[in-house]
Amino acid sequence: MESSKSFQQVPLFPLKTVLCPKGKLPLQIFEQRYLSMITRCLKEEAGFVVVLIKEGNEVGDDVRMFDVGTYAKVVDFQQLPNGLLGITVEGVSKVAIHHVTRQDDGLYVGDLLPVPMESESDIPDSFFELAELLEELLRHPVVRILGMDVNYADAREVGWRLIELLPLELQDKQYLLTLDNPVYRLEQIRYLIHVLAE
Repeated sequence: MESSKSFQQVPLFPLKTVLCPKGKLPLQIFEQRYLSMITRCLKEEAGFVVVLIKEGNEVGDDVRMFDVGTYAKVVDFQQLPNGLLGITVEGVSKVAIHHVTRQDDGLYVGDLLPVPMESESDIPDSFFELAELLEELLRHPVVRILGMDVNYADAREVGWRLIELLPLELQDKQYLLTLDNPVYRLEQIRYLIHVLAE
């Protein structure tokens, strides 16, 4: 997405998960509104927004969602053994979502304003243990299959991947996503890890 202008009527995919820029997320698609959305996105080489649900369920009609999500594109798709469409999406950039409406087919769309990309930031020595923790998490077979390439020296990438992989509360993940300072995000992640450990 271009960083300066807004985009109108972009499809929204409300989920009970948080996707960050450069992250990969496997999804199973079975609702007709999303099958149509994915078909359209592939045909037009366009993306959609993965956004955390505030109230409601992934399968159903009435949801409230947060106003910051991640614009994502499909990078892989296949028919799964259970007959469903399996896709893998990759996060491109954070976006602010305005004027959400629901179409006749049940698909939510919204107007987007791109959020400025955070500046690349070297990870301070005091946070190297978080980079090491991320390396361990990425060795898990379920995660390794996604083939994520991470720059462990970049505080942005380490923070984004930890948001996705750590068993944090969803509202905490959303809060961390909205932060624009990569080092401060790592401080907050370390604090939340200490809370988890207690």
